[in-house]
Amino acid sequence: MGKVVPLCIRALLTFSALVLVLAVGSANPARAQSTNANSKAEEQNWAQVKDILDHRCVVCHSCYDAPCQLKLTSPAGLLRGASNEAVYHTERLSDAQPTRLGIDAQTVPQWRALGFHTVTEPGNSASLLERYLDLGRAAPLTPDAPLPEELGLALDRPLVCPTTSDFDAFRDSHPLAGMPYGTAPLGDSEYETLMAWAGEGIPMPSASPEVPEAVQDQITRWEQFLNAADLRSQLMSRYLYEHLFLARLHFDQDDSRRFFQLVRSTTAPGEEIEIIATRRPFDAPGANPFFYRLQIIDETIVHKEHLVYDLSPDRMTRFQALFLNPDWSVSELPDYGTSEGGNPFSTFAAIPARSRYQFLLDDALFFVRSFIRGPVCHGETAVDVIEDRFWVSFLDPDADLSVTDPSYLSDGATYLELPVSQVNDGVLGELQEFSHKAQIEYLKFRDARYRNSPLFETGFDYSSIWDGDGTNPDARITVFRHFDNASAMTGFHGDIPETAWVIDYPIFERIYYDLVAGYDVFGRVEHQLSTRLYMDELRMESEDLFLTFMPRDVRQDIHAAWYQGTLAEIHTYWHRRQVDHDFPSGVDFATSDPKQEFLLELLRLGNGLWPETDPINRCANVDCEVDGQEALLKPLREIASQTGPWVKFLPDLSILVIETRQGEPKLFSLAHDKAHYNVAFLFDEAARRNPEADVLTILPGLFASYPNFFFKVPEDQLTSFTDALTAVRSQGDWLNVVATYGLRRTSPDFWSTSDMVNAKFLIQDPVQAGILDLNRYKDPKLNDDPT
Repeated sequence: MGKVVPLCIRALLTFSALVLVLAVGSANPARAQSTNANSKAEEQNWAQVKDILDHRCVVCHSCYDAPCQLKLTSPAGLLRGASNEAVYHTERLSDAQPTRLGIDAQTVPQWRALGFHTVTEPGNSASLLERYLDLGRAAPLTPDAPLPEELGLALDRPLVCPTTSDFDAFRDSHPLAGMPYGTAPLGDSEYETLMAWAGEGIPMPSASPEVPEAVQDQITRWEQFLNAADLRSQLMSRYLYEHLFLARLHFDQDDSRRFFQLVRSTTAPGEEIEIIATRRPFDAPGANPFFYRLQIIDETIVHKEHLVYDLSPDRMTRFQALFLNPDWSVSELPDYGTSEGGNPFSTFAAIPARSRYQFLLDDALFFVRSFIRGPVCHGETAVDVIEDRFWVSFLDPDADLSVTDPSYLSDGATYLELPVSQVNDGVLGELQEFSHKAQIEYLKFRDARYRNSPLFETGFDYSSIWDGDGTNPDARITVFRHFDNASAMTGFHGDIPETAWVIDYPIFERIYYDLVAGYDVFGRVEHQLSTRLYMDELRMESEDLFLTFMPRDVRQDIHAAWYQGTLAEIHTYWHRRQVDHDFPSGVDFATSDPKQEFLLELLRLGNGLWPETDPINRCANVDCEVDGQEALLKPLREIASQTGPWVKFLPDLSILVIETRQGEPKLFSLAHDKAHYNVAFLFDEAARRNPEADVLTILPGLFASYPNFFFKVPEDQLTSFTDALTAVRSQGDWLNVVATYGLRRTSPDFWSTSDMVNAKFLIQDPVQAGILDLNRYKDPKLNDDPT
């Protein structure tokens, strides 16, 4: 046994050691200054490297659609490395192991065990990162030219993800696949900075960002609120977590670029967070106690997954008013699992429906955006169920029987189960939902309840549409589809759309649990299909609810215009959909175009929350002049909301950069609204396209995550640009426009324009903005199919 040192002697030794350290430190101030200088130099070096990574690498390597799962938004992503496994796999027969950064593994060895290989550690001579950069430097692409055929851009193209030992063979067989992939090369200084950083061993910060004391105080209050011990608070907090687990939480008055996320942790507030990794937010967190915690987000903000939700003292007061002040009780907390998550109406039945619906309405834009952002970064299956542009409004809580009739949801909950409730019922569990029996029964139930209510005597009128309580602009929303992704914004934008939705509480909650809480990006094929097919049902239900506001004698014609073709008629029959000719409309229409009249009246009744006109796309019979901007807007009006053979040639989303005479560029987004005979089927969209009815909707500024092309036009050539567009009749004509006004991926101005666009976005909306994704940036070629 070793000698025991008396306590007094140990104390003396400790004190002497402390004095010695202090003496050495005071005797060597230069060493301390040198250490601080080195630390500052490392911070500055990392800031330079990170800026290059963000604007040259993260623009493609982020979210689940990052090639080879190489997510470069944070040091953790760099250290995790790359994988040969694709997240998006439409033929997967079994659920894949989730690989969510920061959730499913926490250390490099854990990621290696999940099949990820390093990109930062040197192999024979250099890291994969260096070798990719060298390959791009060795074989630069021809400026302003189309990409060589061997450089594919399709999102579903086969990917080769070499390890350090495979790279020599990869380089020989893919000599043009250096980084950045399929674009103009890095600038000399950018390349040199990255290579110098790599030569130093790729140093990265390891510490989490510091949280200011004022923000930490707010975190403490929120964690206390969310972890209250009484049963009502626990059920409320579970409901909030299941709806906010994807949110980027932002504190009022805080730095515009600091965000947090709500997680479940095994550790209590004040301790280091230990995330509980579950496939879905309603899966069981384990047998041990857990806590809701707010964790800082330590990665680059990219727009396609940036869902901002504000936290403030007022928000906490609002939650108190919605969930805790009403008179309700709960004696036993519901279980966790897919059965419970597949039916939130029974799981949260104790919480008043009005509270739940109003919670969704308060931030309707956030929740609609959550349908189309978050994990669905590759979302053709999710969004091909919707038209390219439509307007959304919401049934007022006082007109919604699921809110006003306490027995409605308790009696109807059995019909409201989502496909995810069958996820564990064998290999083809969710395919049972393809019969749509529950949805058919729910529609019968809903029809009977409304027919037996006073509403069947009066019908819905304008007061039946939620008006945002006179203050909330989220009550009117425009949704844009851009082929395999989508965008949403408040207000009604563009010309009168072909379709419109009215969403009630059961629809709103089911869309959320179908596309967000219950959706598993790593799930097997029948899960992907059942999610899409159930969303098909919810779209039709929203359209049908809108039709009940229309005069009874025009409903069938409007519906027939939405579902053209024999197959669409079969689809309608199979889903047992019938236009309701019995439910009356409470609206007194004064014109021969009730759809237009109704939608525009919703804007006029908005107490000034939304503009009644669109100064570019919808101003034929009104004065739309905007002081100081007419020189730019007038030529754009000539092509906005207009059909023509030229429209089909434009990509889904273009950004027009107008170089003004004042020297400050003005940005406009050009959204290609593709027309369809119907959106009733999952496959063969080309057969359902009606390109002669395509139009262009033009909005000032930026709103979409995935630009497909940049146009750069001097102000004095704007009319020439619009004339050239409308004159396009062939792919050759289109390529002439591209050559004159467009920026190819290989353009010497490509990166500087991308940087300027991202900088402008940050100025436009400092909290909501994020890095735009260039994965879908087009490479126009002569053999492209314009439809």
